[in-house]
Amino acid sequence: MKENARFTGAKEKYAEWGVDVEAALARVKEIPVSVHCWQGDDVLGFEGAGALTGGIQTTGNYPGRATDPEQLMADIEKAFSLMPGKKRLNLHASYAILGGDAGKVDRDAYTYKYFEPWAAFAKKLGMDGIDFNPTFFAHPKMKDGLTISSPDEETRKFWVEHGKRSLEIAAELGKAFGKPCLVNIWAPDGMKDVPADRLGPRLRMAKSIDEMLEAWDRKWVIPAVESKVFGIGVESYTVGSSEFCQNYAASRGICCLLDNGHYHPTEVVSDKIPSMLAFRDKVALHVTRAVRWDSDHVVTFEDELKEIAKEIVRNDATDRVLIGLDYFDASINRLVAWVTGQRSMEKALLYALLLPHAALKKMQDEADFTRLMFAQEAVKMLPFADVWQEYLVRSGLKEDYYTELTDYEKKILKERS
Repeated sequence: MKENARFTGAKEKYAEWGVDVEAALARVKEIPVSVHCWQGDDVLGFEGAGALTGGIQTTGNYPGRATDPEQLMADIEKAFSLMPGKKRLNLHASYAILGGDAGKVDRDAYTYKYFEPWAAFAKKLGMDGIDFNPTFFAHPKMKDGLTISSPDEETRKFWVEHGKRSLEIAAELGKAFGKPCLVNIWAPDGMKDVPADRLGPRLRMAKSIDEMLEAWDRKWVIPAVESKVFGIGVESYTVGSSEFCQNYAASRGICCLLDNGHYHPTEVVSDKIPSMLAFRDKVALHVTRAVRWDSDHVVTFEDELKEIAKEIVRNDATDRVLIGLDYFDASINRLVAWVTGQRSMEKALLYALLLPHAALKKMQDEADFTRLMFAQEAVKMLPFADVWQEYLVRSGLKEDYYTELTDYEKKILKERS
């Protein structure tokens, strides 16, 4: 088939900067992005929770929310069919498919059998694998806003057992796909007002994660810890702070997960990635869009997302940085939100792959800063959109996914209301 003239012209423009467009297109489709299941149902899961608790919140009541495994899987299948590139599925433990054990089995006794349907589903869709998260929120056994840092030993042990079960489930998921499963440990523990003891809860949290890691299968599981600045109801003190998580990960030889909504507004994760790569084999990401704080807005093709992708690509770290998405918006069509965020991540990766990083680095190393500034501005005007359109065509997709998903809304989602 004759090549599109605009794409041919774009290749020539990029070639002037020494960029191989075909190589970039071949590479971007092989970078796995872990897409979160919880955008489809507002993070509620299948345990009967009516609302989120534990420092996070979803806003909006757009019609058509998935309310059971069949609906959520149908929505995922539809949304994923409109996403280019290699995809993994990211699950929370609260999405266990309990069947006849509902109401009889709690999170401290979950086993792989409750997630086998997810593995079968992911294989059917040709996904690259599944990642997993213990769910330390939206549960009656949170006590005074605390889980694994609780001074109440019964409470702490319950959540430790949940963490162990999660690591065991993750090992089976890893084996099922022949690829390691990332397990992200984030606990919402903290306090609304100024604490009298900041160290004690952190020592208990460290002890709890140590005990969880007794179940770590090093071949099939990549454990990570995720920090946060604060959450709703825990504004004054977060046990799992950035300093705690970075030091814990470094001392235990596990991964740090950076959520770009979990830092102060003047901090950027794009700058943290190379700092982490200087000392760690792998770094994990939860890519979101923070509006003033951890608001988990739908990811869009904006500057910080581009900078995150640049740091992954320019440091040749596409196999070292584990990319996952994390946003949940209930104020708009959830499937359109899903696809928008994933495509934005793909755009950012492709954009980064099309930059002349070696040439720009040479200018920096030679202290040719005038030329560097000129070049950095000039490459912004290269015909990226034409290459993106070619990527979609080669993926069997169109730019317009809105029409297809609003048709799905009319036929499927509105019937749920």
